[in-house]
Amino acid sequence: MLIALSNPFSLPVVRAFPASVLAVSMLVLPALAQPGASTPSASPLLPSDFAGWSLSAPVKESAAPEAADAANAEILKEYGFQQFASAQYANGDNKLNIRAIRFQDASGAYGAFTFFHRPGSIAEQIGRSAAWDGSHVLFWNGATLVEGTFDHVSPMSASELRDLAKALPQPPGSANVAPPLPGYLPHQNLDTGLIHYSLGPQAYSRSGGVLPVALVDFAASSAEAVTANYSNRDGEGQVTLLIYPTPQLAAARLHTIEAFLKAPHTQAEWPQPLAESRPGSLLTRRSGPIVAIVSGGLPAATAQKLLNQINYQADVVWNNPSGYISEGSRVARLLVGIITLSGILCGAALLLGLFLGGGRALYRVMRGKPASSFEEKNEFIRLHLED
Repeated sequence: MLIALSNPFSLPVVRAFPASVLAVSMLVLPALAQPGASTPSASPLLPSDFAGWSLSAPVKESAAPEAADAANAEILKEYGFQQFASAQYANGDNKLNIRAIRFQDASGAYGAFTFFHRPGSIAEQIGRSAAWDGSHVLFWNGATLVEGTFDHVSPMSASELRDLAKALPQPPGSANVAPPLPGYLPHQNLDTGLIHYSLGPQAYSRSGGVLPVALVDFAASSAEAVTANYSNRDGEGQVTLLIYPTPQLAAARLHTIEAFLKAPHTQAEWPQPLAESRPGSLLTRRSGPIVAIVSGGLPAATAQKLLNQINYQADVVWNNPSGYISEGSRVARLLVGIITLSGILCGAALLLGLFLGGGRALYRVMRGKPASSFEEKNEFIRLHLED
């Protein structure tokens, strides 16, 4: 016996369900596509306590670079200033004054460290790098530059500041990568205390920049600059490294710099570092996007040797906001996403079934019929083939 079901609501249900599932999928899948992505929340710049030190007064914070250093506010902006905080800590009868500046990335923190680095300071292993000068210490870690002043320095002061460096907030992904340009400086005879990394014209000109600022062209080409001093028994000199976004921009800038150096100038027209350079020691060279200039009083052979050691090498940097993600983590996230999506779709199907089935039952009740159509014989067409 064949039975044909006549249900005016069956066709809309069949059509509506896939469309609804598709709509839910379009809303859910983009959210699951990036399981690790989230909006970062602003974390406190300085901790409430570390290594036995505790706050003796509330932390003072400001978003104005003038609060950190009014005389160098424009330079802080060039380095990507974001936040300033100062705090007083106490540990027994000892006191520690901390001033911290957060930048957009590690390049800004490193550049500010080289700008505020005091000549003659002693290098120390705190954070990424540190300089110790009596009771005063300057170090950077992540995207934060920290200046500390002790009332009394103890043998454990450096170890305690290492704990503070670990407590500083870390920027995500590539923002936590130190600038690669200083790594191209030759190491032999390098004065590590006189390295200056600049991201703008004011920091460059006020930290011993050799070239005129207009030749570097910070604003138009997003250049970065490193100036370093070298010395040996034969003399002293400077190495300037400029890096540009592309080798083509570097080649054009090198052409402009060489034209300036070859043009006739009086000694008064040249910057002092260039005017004091030996004729055979003023050399230029390009390697990829890096332009190198050697100047000063080094012998020509030494200057050429320095120049030949500067060679650009392309590096691959993981710039995922969550850092490197292993294959196992990716598979686990994929499985969790599939299970979550399946649960959401099952829940959506259940809700749609309740909504459509309940709506149909309500509609029948409102028309004076039973909620279920199985109780009505006229809902079925019977062929009675047994006759």
